[in-house]
Amino acid sequence: MADTRKIPFTILRFNPETDTKHRFDTFIVDVLPGMTVLEGLHQIKARHDATLAWRYSCRMGVCGSCGMLINGRATLACNTQILDVSPIAIAIAPLPNFPIIKDLVPDLDSMFQKHREIKPWIIRENSIEQNTAKGEFYQSPEQLVEYLQFSYCIKCGCCMAACPTMATDAQYLGPQPLAQAYRYEADSRDQGFNARKPVLDRDSGLFSCHYGSECSVVCPKGVDPAKAIQLMKRRMLLDLFHLYRKKNAELCPDQGKPSAQDGS
Repeated sequence: MADTRKIPFTILRFNPETDTKHRFDTFIVDVLPGMTVLEGLHQIKARHDATLAWRYSCRMGVCGSCGMLINGRATLACNTQILDVSPIAIAIAPLPNFPIIKDLVPDLDSMFQKHREIKPWIIRENSIEQNTAKGEFYQSPEQLVEYLQFSYCIKCGCCMAACPTMATDAQYLGPQPLAQAYRYEADSRDQGFNARKPVLDRDSGLFSCHYGSECSVVCPKGVDPAKAIQLMKRRMLLDLFHLYRKKNAELCPDQGKPSAQDGS
């Protein structure tokens, strides 16, 4: 076909069960306008190498399974068109900052574990009220907007792969869990700040973020984790300020009261 281009795909390969080091394999892909990177990988598997491994499911940018590094950018293969990336060559590698299961399949277990640690669910102070509610916990449209953007996370791992802090500190919670901590903090129905605070305030926690903002640049759903992290930092600092004022008032109960010399 006249519109077909032959574009080389160079792919980082590694199987920890059999390989001692990484290698790069190059395949020529017949590319048509509108063809996605995911479709290119399927062509390679069908025509050239059936052993090539990657993860995918929905093909619609919803499940987050096909996150990978494409020409140096962490993104989803299913909604990335080849010609939008480059008409000359494509280089693909698994998401950085994660162990490799095989080829383009990253091991995301560490991210999911950190996500669980921040308790990503609605927490109410009155658990009986929550579990035996007689009606809905009403929320206005304005209250919904406060956290809606941050609820679009599909856990693809792209933000974690792009984070420079993650690259140097594997214990760092990372932008995905931290953004989701704020998603619940901003939810008017949630009362779980004190339950999440010890996790956020630990070493390699919230304040390890250097605000590089690459997490927001690569997010395929526009979640903006960098913004969520900064808003969560503000919430933590306000809490610290209120605790300081409360403790100061307890130690100096007469501070701030008018004295007799003031004529009061």
